[in-house]
Amino acid sequence: MKTAIRKLAVAGLLASTLLAGGSNPLQKAPAKDAARPDPYEEGSPAERDHAARAGRKLFGRECASCHGEAGGGTRIAPALASPAVRRTTPGAIFWVLRNGSLRRGMPSFAHLPDQQRWQIVTYLKTL
Repeated sequence: MKTAIRKLAVAGLLASTLLAGGSNPLQKAPAKDAARPDPYEEGSPAERDHAARAGRKLFGRECASCHGEAGGGTRIAPALASPAVRRTTPGAIFWVLRNGSLRRGMPSFAHLPDQQRWQIVTYLKTL
């Protein structure tokens, strides 16, 4: 149990630098991937709202345990409700969700279909 807690603490320290300068995973997305538009941005306001609501549910299930219920961050993961994330391209966020950043304690969410990852991206842009 202590080993698991220690591993979580180390992962938390690494994750706390996710959005802080240096080797920010959001900045590591290849230009081609970072340039990908959020498919829900092109839809109607109702479609974007539906995607954001679905993304909120997915965020609650997949991300909130580390990043907090409202994306405000925790001691193990940084805030996603931040200007840095709002300024980041949807494609870069999608790339990080797909690839993760294990050195920073961020797992890959490649197990989620593209549609669900885009819904999370759409939700994150509303924070």
